[in-house]
Amino acid sequence: MTEQAVVPHDSELSETEERELTKSANLTERLINLIVKGEFAAGSKISEPELARRFGVSRGPLREAIMRVESLGLIERAPHVGARVIALSRAKLVEIYAVREALEGMAVRLACQHITEQELDALQQLLDTHKAHIEEVEGASYFHQQGDFDFHYRLIQASRNSTLIGLLCDELYHLLRMYRHQSQRSHSRPQQALSEHFHLLAALRERDAELAEMLMRRHIMRSRLLIEQQLKDEQGASV
Repeated sequence: MTEQAVVPHDSELSETEERELTKSANLTERLINLIVKGEFAAGSKISEPELARRFGVSRGPLREAIMRVESLGLIERAPHVGARVIALSRAKLVEIYAVREALEGMAVRLACQHITEQELDALQQLLDTHKAHIEEVEGASYFHQQGDFDFHYRLIQASRNSTLIGLLCDELYHLLRMYRHQSQRSHSRPQQALSEHFHLLAALRERDAELAEMLMRRHIMRSRLLIEQQLKDEQGASV
């Protein structure tokens, strides 16, 4: 979910300012996708002049877009280097998944109270679609989907809690997308994830908040434990 610009009332903006805001928003989306998909390598420097030439834009809206992407955690500032693409370490991922485990557990508990029957039916259709195609796409539908097509994203939105939505769908969401795109497919577990999602949906239909929270926490914990094991393997190999 891309952070939206706060746009003042039309009477407060000139036509030029409106165009600049639109440009900046579009550039933000383009930068996010390039970083998430690995077209800008982790740790690589972000050069404003090069990007301005590449996108054919002025430095003003580009600088604003870079600041927004930085606020999402995909770009960081380093002394004597400037802006560069974030490099996600295993240790950082373990931290992110620990936070996600707690917050998404809370989100699905709240979703049990607020999710509508129409939203539940839409989730069922989503999972049925994934089930039908998961072998054909080798699990890619689970690790590369985004927005309304992402099961977790929809559950978080159904919590109706703006603070949780901001934390999970803005601050952590694109970092997780980046990890999913760039991690080795051999470490994925699409069939198990699909089964766990169906169990979560069943708990939501029953409005069983306690069960839903437990299932979500276990679901994310399994991914966290896998990353922790990878971290241990890397540390062991370096000794």
